[in-house]
Amino acid sequence: MKPPAIIILGEKSVAIARQIQNTIPHAIIYGLASRTQSADRQYSKFSEIVSELFCQGHAIIGICAAGILIRSIATLLSDKRAEPPVIAIAEDGSAVVPLLGGLNGANDLARAIANMLQIQAAITTTGDLRFQTSLLSPPDGYRLLNNDEQAKTFLADLLAGKTVKLIGIAPWLSESHLPFADDATHRIEVISSKISLESIESQLSSTYLVYQTTLIDRSETGGKLSIIGTGPGAAKWMSPEVKAILEDATDFVGYKTYINLIKEFTRGKPVHASDNRVELDRARLALDLAAEGKSVVIVSSGDPGIYGMAAAVFEVLDQSPDPQWNQITIYVAPGISAAQAAAAAIGAPIGHDFCMISLSDILKPWEIIAQRLTAAAQADFAIAIYNPISTQRRWQLTAARDLLLQWRSPDTPVILGHRMGRKGENVRVISLSELAPELADMQTVIIVGSSKTKNLQWSDRQYVYTPRKYN
Repeated sequence: MKPPAIIILGEKSVAIARQIQNTIPHAIIYGLASRTQSADRQYSKFSEIVSELFCQGHAIIGICAAGILIRSIATLLSDKRAEPPVIAIAEDGSAVVPLLGGLNGANDLARAIANMLQIQAAITTTGDLRFQTSLLSPPDGYRLLNNDEQAKTFLADLLAGKTVKLIGIAPWLSESHLPFADDATHRIEVISSKISLESIESQLSSTYLVYQTTLIDRSETGGKLSIIGTGPGAAKWMSPEVKAILEDATDFVGYKTYINLIKEFTRGKPVHASDNRVELDRARLALDLAAEGKSVVIVSSGDPGIYGMAAAVFEVLDQSPDPQWNQITIYVAPGISAAQAAAAAIGAPIGHDFCMISLSDILKPWEIIAQRLTAAAQADFAIAIYNPISTQRRWQLTAARDLLLQWRSPDTPVILGHRMGRKGENVRVISLSELAPELADMQTVIIVGSSKTKNLQWSDRQYVYTPRKYN
């Protein structure tokens, strides 16, 4: 696949271009030489670079008016099945409009960019709009065996009210808005790459579409394991990258409470939910599923690298490797942590040096926890405390408070963030001397200020912050 070309006319467009490049990492930014200094490559004439890249088969993403793109390639249009995607994006990122290349992924590319920009792509293709998929342009891993006329007639029939039955497995079809019915007049079948075209070609018609998988053996190529952080709970705190990963996933693995946070993405897909204390088993299951060629997501709340599932996966890979996992691609997608959410809700209590410590003694003894609390208190860090209490473990929070009081004033501000980003969210400020087990549970994150952390009453609100300067 040739790298998409992001074409800009001025330096003001560089920021959006880089955002798009982060979404499409192999894309190249082309900037007008007289107006840009930060592009990957430079050009002197807009129409010449657009027509040249278009003829070479590069997807064109122009951060400019749609008209200038159209005029640059108007004389080159001849075969819509061969034309690469051409997409116009407003300079301020307020609009994403696919202009050409709908049969070669323009709409999907536009949606990916729009998702990153947190807007809706201006899709105008009737089939895509109504059915939320493109029958004429299947995604990577599938190819349509019917000819153009058969496929166009099939689509026109569905738009006119005919129904369709799906035979075989293809998430991009089963999760679409196609008019499925068991007694349908039309059929779509998904067949293996091992079936020859000759054996089925005579059956193809305008009422029978066939898609063939193009991956010879997905277990040989390896799947993908994404370890994601949903953030504390609110959908608004979930990153666009994480949302895109969830939308593309074939399987979901995670603690059932965290799986419930993303249920809008799991409909119609396999979900492997489990208890909270089987992290290593969960990691092995996810790796095994990915080894089958699937796109698997392990779900953590907050950030997966902060007391989350990322470490569990790498621990399994390190301590009990399996050769079948060797071809898997592993990716960790960060999320907003509960400590960040609680801090933001009350001001800036971790605005200077801080650390995070878990009071759970399941994976480390209390002696180690106490040693780390002491070191952090002596060094005057603000401290975010995770897992402060459980039904069987209540004494540690009192012990931690007493230990910290050896190095902190009893009036030190303490923030209790409960169920951040979820129903029942509550943030309150107390003093260190008031900290007690009955004020917290496993869904509470506690931030203990440093010796410099201050309470601030401003207008009608209370804030807590730690000054940037330390004397």
